Parts: sequence; C-alpha cells; structure tokens
Amino acid sequence: MPRGVLLMAYGAPDTPADIAPFYTDIRRGRAPSAEALAELTARYAAIGGASPLLAITRRQATGLAAALGPDWRVYVGMRHWTPWIHETVAQMARDGITEAVALVLAPHDSRLSVGAYMEKLEAAVAAQPVPITFRKVRCWHRQPELIAALAQHTHTAQQKFASGAGARAHVLFTAHSLPERIREWNDPYPHQLEETAQLVADARALPKWSVAYQSAGRTPEPWLGPDILSALAQLAQRGEKQVLVCVIGFVADHLEVLYDLDVEAKAEAGRLGIQLERIAMLNDTPGLVATLAAVVRNQQ
Repeated sequence: MPRGVLLMAYGAPDTPADIAPFYTDIRRGRAPSAEALAELTARYAAIGGASPLLAITRRQATGLAAALGPDWRVYVGMRHWTPWIHETVAQMARDGITEAVALVLAPHDSRLSVGAYMEKLEAAVAAQPVPITFRKVRCWHRQPELIAALAQHTHTAQQKFASGAGARAHVLFTAHSLPERIREWNDPYPHQLEETAQLVADARALPKWSVAYQSAGRTPEPWLGPDILSALAQLAQRGEKQVLVCVIGFVADHLEVLYDLDVEAKAEAGRLGIQLERIAMLNDTPGLVATLAAVVRNQQ
C-alpha cells in the first residue's frame, strides 16, 4: 500500500455565498458582524470574487505526487473550508493508508498556526476506526530548495524596476501577523521568519532588507509588527523610492496576497511615492514542488 501525504492549507470560500459560513468557521462558530462580512465580501470582489487557493493547492499536490512517484498518494485538506481536513483523513483511511506525512503549506511553525492544523489532524485521526500514523512536519523554513526558489523569484522580481534600481531596492520580507502574546511562550514563529529572511538575503547579497507583518486579525490585542503599511511609511521617511516585497510566510496566491499586498499595500505605497513590486508566489512551480518533495523524503 502506498504511503500518504496530507497537504494542509487555510481554505477559502468557493463562491460569494460561502463567505459568511467560511468567516463564521474562522471565528469558531461566531457569525461576523454585517459590517465585517461586507468588508470581506468587498475584498473578494476586488480580486475577482474568489480565491485561487484550492486550485493552486491541488496543482501542488499533483506536482508533488509526480515528484514522489507511485509509492506515494498525495491528499489535500483545508482548515476552514472544503475539502475539510477531517473529510480528507477519512478518505485516506478508506483508501487503506496507514502511514503518512502531514505537511502544512506554511514554512514557519507556531502554536497558533501550525499547531491549530495539527489539532484538527489529531481529532480527525482519533475518529477513524483504524488510525493512520502520521509523521508531522512542524516547519521547513530552512529547506535549501525553498531558499533557492525564493532567491530566484527575488532576482526575477528585481527586474521589474528600472535598470539598476532593482538591485538597490529595499526588500521587505513579509508573513502573516500573529498576536504579540506568542512571544510569551517563546514561540518559534518570529525567529524562524528572521532565519528565512536572512538566508534569502544572504543568497542574493541584498544590501537593504527588513521583515514586516501583514494581514493581522481584527482583535483588540496587539499583533506582531511592524505592519507592512507602517513599514512602508517608515521607508518613505528614510527616502526609499523602490521596495520589493518578498513573501516568505505564504506559498500560494490567495486573498492575503492578492488584496492585502496587491491592492491595499500597493495603494499605500503609491500615496507615499514608492514603487512597490512583489515576487511571484511559488504556487506550483518546480521550485516549490522540489521543496515539498525534499521535505517529505526527509521524514522517511
């Protein structure tokens, strides 16, 4: 029997009608206010009405299956929407999978991110009559193939600036923000982000770079910063005119990239007189597939 791989991602609503239940699931069963729902709906409308995340994740799974060969079967499970993690684990059990690797499509570990996926996975496994033994990957932020792919995408994106300006542009490495309280737990997330950024910066010999956070949740507590909009304001005050965003916390195009960066941050940069560009997401490129294949093989 082939071994399995479970790729897990955040999930996204399939249609505008799905936004309310999707948002409710994110909020642990509490329905959002009409105002918050309207704002999220408008954001999805601004990127064409729906996120490409599921389609991209399925292509990533197809690429990974081809890279690993016939001894493996690759599955997709989402944390907040269909196909749900528990549904996919049940399908794996029906397919006779008894050993598998569980991999979250986010390179950096945190109790509040990767930990939440693993809790969903553990509950799904406990519900199966014949448990599946999973090797759980908590992080892969230093994987050489990942660093090489990010460095190559950074080099390519530097060409978006006028001749010579790309090499001098300030590179802003970004990832999803999390509540500031994770620092009290000695959570690895901020340190791992810095590690990835440093490795990519070293690979490209970047003269100017920093780390910023994006897409913070709407809660009263403080979140990790600086927020990207604040970071852009600070860079403008220093006289920076070209900024390249290197997204290291996400591996696929979705709302937090297509709206938070391409719409919101781009508009703020324009207001500040900054030319803002970003690297292309890894999506299902050969570099990302090679990264995932190496991570899975490392678990054998």
